[in-house]
Amino acid sequence: MPAFLQDNIALVVAALMSGGMLLWPLLRRSGGEVDTLVAVQMINYKDAVVLDVREGSEYAAGHVPNSRHIPADKLEERLHELEKFKDKPIILIHRSGVNTTGKAGAILRKQAFAHVHDLQGGIDAWRQANLPIVKK
Repeated sequence: MPAFLQDNIALVVAALMSGGMLLWPLLRRSGGEVDTLVAVQMINYKDAVVLDVREGSEYAAGHVPNSRHIPADKLEERLHELEKFKDKPIILIHRSGVNTTGKAGAILRKQAFAHVHDLQGGIDAWRQANLPIVKK
């Protein structure tokens, strides 16, 4: 057996690496970025919570219907508002080009939220997909 490994080390390494790459998504605790199509499916079929972490004026100018608003800089002090959603998917919304969801996602993951996702492209991607926006 050792002769086989020595003669085929490149194949063994390639097999181990490809296996690791296939297992990586299963080992990660949360899903990373999702596009608008996946976000809508998660909202409709998995009761995902949409959490908008933009500033108040940005949220008031237009947000995803039924989304919750907690600015990124207030998230730690308002975590208690999200406790009941720990087992649900959470989709974080930010302004395109200003990814404040990285810090917010890290805070949620640290507090054992199981499924935290960033909306790829933020609220601008939501608008570009002609999905509903509520203004208040």
